[in-house]
Amino acid sequence: MKQSFDETFDVIIVGFGLAGGVAAMHAHDAGARVLLIDKNTVPGGLSICSYGAVRSAHDPDQAFTYLQATNAGRTPDDVVRALAEGMCGMEATVRELGKINNARILTSVEENAEREKAGDPYRRQIRANYPLPGTDTFYHTTVTDVPGFDARKEYPWANGAPGGPKLFRIIHDHLRKRSIEPRLGVAAQRLIADPDTKTVRGLTVTAGGKEYAIEAKRGIVLSCGGFEGNAAMKAQFLEAMPVLNASARNNTGDGIRMAQDLGAALWHMWHVHGAYGFRHTDADYPYGIRVKRFPDWFPGEEDKVRLKMAWILLDADGRRFMSEYHPYTQDTAVRPLQHYDPVKQRAPRNPAFMICDEAGRRMYPLGKAASNDKGLRYEWSDDNLKEVENGILKRAETVSGLAEQLGLDPATVVASVERWNAQCAAGRDTDFDRPAGSMQPIAEPPFYGSTMWATISNTQGGPVHDAQCRIVDVYGAPIPRLYAAGELGSSFGHLYLSGGNIAECFVTGKIAGRNVAAH
Repeated sequence: MKQSFDETFDVIIVGFGLAGGVAAMHAHDAGARVLLIDKNTVPGGLSICSYGAVRSAHDPDQAFTYLQATNAGRTPDDVVRALAEGMCGMEATVRELGKINNARILTSVEENAEREKAGDPYRRQIRANYPLPGTDTFYHTTVTDVPGFDARKEYPWANGAPGGPKLFRIIHDHLRKRSIEPRLGVAAQRLIADPDTKTVRGLTVTAGGKEYAIEAKRGIVLSCGGFEGNAAMKAQFLEAMPVLNASARNNTGDGIRMAQDLGAALWHMWHVHGAYGFRHTDADYPYGIRVKRFPDWFPGEEDKVRLKMAWILLDADGRRFMSEYHPYTQDTAVRPLQHYDPVKQRAPRNPAFMICDEAGRRMYPLGKAASNDKGLRYEWSDDNLKEVENGILKRAETVSGLAEQLGLDPATVVASVERWNAQCAAGRDTDFDRPAGSMQPIAEPPFYGSTMWATISNTQGGPVHDAQCRIVDVYGAPIPRLYAAGELGSSFGHLYLSGGNIAECFVTGKIAGRNVAAH
């Protein structure tokens, strides 16, 4: 029986973050009539919550060497090379795109020069995150200003870092210029394919309580993110339970499921980008709240760290178990929390327990919420006192009293804090080598604490794609007319590169958009 369709387009793109927007631009410019959909009722996806720093590179061979090492053989070389070569064009790409609204764009070198002039000691790292071959070829390109743009007015629900909305606005303006009007509140359900050849012909969607079928004459790009918003998938693919989602509850693995339906292979489903965070006392609040974002530091240069971290983390036994300040804390700090103790038959670090003192409470906001949901926005208070009032943070006049509130053994916690304070006085963390410049004693009452959970910003695993961004089946063959872009099966398979997913949105969005339109 021949499939009937309610509408017809050349190309359908599922997911309106940066990857979907870039794919739509390039498919349109290649002559395709494009439909861009997203099941969220506001635009931007997870991209709009990001820092908006696009990872860039100077030399493609050096970039490839570095990315090859960070993927540890989990991603084919030709896929890695496509990303490396794409990163070498990122600065020029962002500058050219930014002309549409006269955006001010700076490289990390230029940003640092301005910060130094202003007396700001916390400058952006110029190189990749780790001392691997090729690290020095990398830098960031960032949109620092879009004249006349008010993020709170245009994207009122985008609650993340300030750079994400500025970068997204550029892509949004390019879609408007091309008269590509995204359809929001439209959820993709299933791909429609030829039963014999698996060639993709369209998909079914739901909107307004109705289901209908849309034809894609040239093909489909899946750019609808990962599965951080799907508790069942996280329970199957990640070791820890639960793993809180930091900001994207609409990323429920829809693209993964649809691709699997046509036989797609999967890769590095375990790999997530995340740290640890708070759980709101409001049971209806859907997200974990990540700890404060700290500047990254470069292994071998621990002595350059100067920002004090106000807290330590304890396990269920009341003892420290990790350096709380990884070189890239927001990426890898989630990993130690996933440890399972086979002797005691428990996961003693999830939750873990944060402890700080009054001096630490006054330093800065301890948490930073992120979301992009209509009608939802939580702002962490500057002095952390709102979080004391709503119960996210516990407060006690003594360390032992705080331990009791947290359900920990008071004597063990007191001993752990005393040991930490002695190490602060000596200027060295002999247990876990946290950078000395970040060490802060916990001595001034009252004392504050909270449970801390494994929390992820995004998943990296998903359908396998080749260097042309074609989704590949379990036998290694491309599924005809089906493409991936962005974090839907990201190429990052072992260690992440800060700003890498943003660059990947541009690189794979361009490749997928052009290739799907060429059919």
